[in-house]
Amino acid sequence: MSVTAAGGFVANGVASGIKPSGDADLALVATSDGVAVPAAAVFTQNLVVAAPVTTTRAHLAATGGRAAGVILNSGNANACTGTQGAEAAERMCAEAASAIGSRPEELLVCSTGLIGPQLPMELVTKAVPGLADGRGSTPRHAIAAAEAIMTTDTRYKQTAVRGDGFVVGGMAKGAAMLAPNMATMLAVLTTDASLTPVELQAALAAGVADSFNAMSVDGCTSTNDTVLLLAGGRAGPVDSASFTAAVAEACLDLAMQMVGDAEGHTKVVKVQVTGAADDDQARRAARKVAESQLVKCSWYGQDPYWGRIASELGTAGVALDVAALTIAYGGTVVSQGGVEVPHDAAAVADHMSGDYLEITCDLATGPGTARILTNDLTHAYIDENMGTS
Repeated sequence: MSVTAAGGFVANGVASGIKPSGDADLALVATSDGVAVPAAAVFTQNLVVAAPVTTTRAHLAATGGRAAGVILNSGNANACTGTQGAEAAERMCAEAASAIGSRPEELLVCSTGLIGPQLPMELVTKAVPGLADGRGSTPRHAIAAAEAIMTTDTRYKQTAVRGDGFVVGGMAKGAAMLAPNMATMLAVLTTDASLTPVELQAALAAGVADSFNAMSVDGCTSTNDTVLLLAGGRAGPVDSASFTAAVAEACLDLAMQMVGDAEGHTKVVKVQVTGAADDDQARRAARKVAESQLVKCSWYGQDPYWGRIASELGTAGVALDVAALTIAYGGTVVSQGGVEVPHDAAAVADHMSGDYLEITCDLATGPGTARILTNDLTHAYIDENMGTS
């Protein structure tokens, strides 16, 4: 149930001192022998990208899509840090590579935390040898790595999906600024399947599309978000469709854990749009509802305010048939054709009082469908995000 579930991978996490709290803040996931294996990545679409994103992109290009491991830190995003930040990202890779017996370009790097401050490399450099020496493949090692990448997360996030003769395992962090496409999140996936970098990239892109790219806590996209997938190959060749499905399942599991740990939330909400002209219009409509502050507040207040949802759909820039538009809470239709319809109010109230809400909107214009995973908006979210510390 972790990033070391697939044979051939090790991990560890330690406290280097980046976080003033003294909590763990430096992690490593690597092949057990330090040998580079096929790898793939998906990154933030923000035009302002952190140094680790630039470095990881360059290293994957230099090696033809191969990596021996990834070093990650929390507590500092190493973003908007100029030349010094770029040098720090490269140095992190070099230090980790030296410790596990690889080349610097075979190491990838991820950072998460505050944007702007320079990364205290003297602390990182001092901690890397112990981080590498203590690496292992046990659940304890995997948990240590998953805990070391947490920022405002309240719990570590792990997954493992067993396919037909292979495993996909992973870890992730993320509790806010989660918006299509991705944001303030990191994820590392590993597998013992044998695939080429091109095959891995295709599977990862497909898996991210309906998971990390289908969630929104606050509509904000950050500078550092990265999803990595490394394939050790011990299990040999696998069925492509089965592998793609397993990667998608692992990504969705981690995404659900992120949304379930969102800052200040009381509810996880799935907004499902059906009957759109096409899938792209369905995604736009679902996102419009999921990112409406007024709608999110109504969920927090347990108010089935379908009129506000209808209003948001009407400004989403997509085709819809107002005369046939249908809105349901937890499977109970409350509105059709722009008016309220008789329904079981007690069933709706019971659904709204729960921790998990399902909102379904049928636009009645075509076959397009999409979903967005999101949350309610609460006072606690504001308290969490009023400052930078």
